[in-house]
Amino acid sequence: MTEFELIERYFRDGCQRGSKRKDVLFGIGDDAAILRAPDNNQLVVTTDTLVEGIHFLKDIDPKVLAYKSVAVNLSDLAAMGADPAWLTLALTLPKSDEAWLAGFAEGLNQICEYYGIALVGGDTTRGPLTITLTAMGHVPSDRGIYRHGANPGDWIFVTGTLGDSAAGLKLLTGDLSCDEDLKEFLVTKHLRPVPRVLAGRSLRGIASACMDLSDGLAGDIKHICKASEVSAHINIEQLPLSSALQQALGEANAQSLAIVGGEDYELLFTVPENRKGALMTALGEAGVNHSCIGQMRGGSGVHFYRDGELVTDLVDSFQHF
Repeated sequence: MTEFELIERYFRDGCQRGSKRKDVLFGIGDDAAILRAPDNNQLVVTTDTLVEGIHFLKDIDPKVLAYKSVAVNLSDLAAMGADPAWLTLALTLPKSDEAWLAGFAEGLNQICEYYGIALVGGDTTRGPLTITLTAMGHVPSDRGIYRHGANPGDWIFVTGTLGDSAAGLKLLTGDLSCDEDLKEFLVTKHLRPVPRVLAGRSLRGIASACMDLSDGLAGDIKHICKASEVSAHINIEQLPLSSALQQALGEANAQSLAIVGGEDYELLFTVPENRKGALMTALGEAGVNHSCIGQMRGGSGVHFYRDGELVTDLVDSFQHF
């Protein structure tokens, strides 16, 4: 197939059919897409690149890969309190593999349809397998959530549980073994993260700062601390751990992986004392589990405590360079 035949067959029709949005005035098929943003809203845009062998394993199911590629972008939009709307895809392929493309397009179409987003453009080229997605959404004017809003005294929260995805990756690479039922749960958490879109929307006007957890709690929370000019004090025993993770690793190792393991794609956010009640109501109505893991204070840095004692021997989270 030529580049244009590939786009026509796998992406123009299939990945738009399930997400016909009235705000897409013109999508795939011209030099650029034309979109209409809602009145009194601000645009939110994020881009992620995933490279084979670095961000995903070589033998990953293309359907699963498409899902995860979109999900990690939607997680970024969720962290800003945005509603996802549109997507562009730049796909670099070593060859035109029709079976692989069919699976990838199916997975892409399914998650686009589920979240009501439209694929509106992109590019294809030859080279090492690389996927670059740009996700776009919108948030009511001046209601976006940023990293720089945390203040001393704000409480630190996370959604869901931590460390499951990192354990799932260890299982896939053979660095960990456990019972099959535990393995299925943990591997699924790695391959099919759930972007917290509804939670992010619910946090508008409640959270003082927010970001998603992609590179691990220990490293990611530093970004909020730096942007907000505060320090984080986290109680290790309050970290939310799944029973599967604890059974697979034991409590101590599970806590360590919850601190440094990446790709949880949960939301890490701060809430002032006077908004804690509103938080419980908002996330309760959204059906999102969340846990308070510590508090922001003056000063700088990230400080972990176990049973009230400062822990100083923790390693940092993943970094690209």
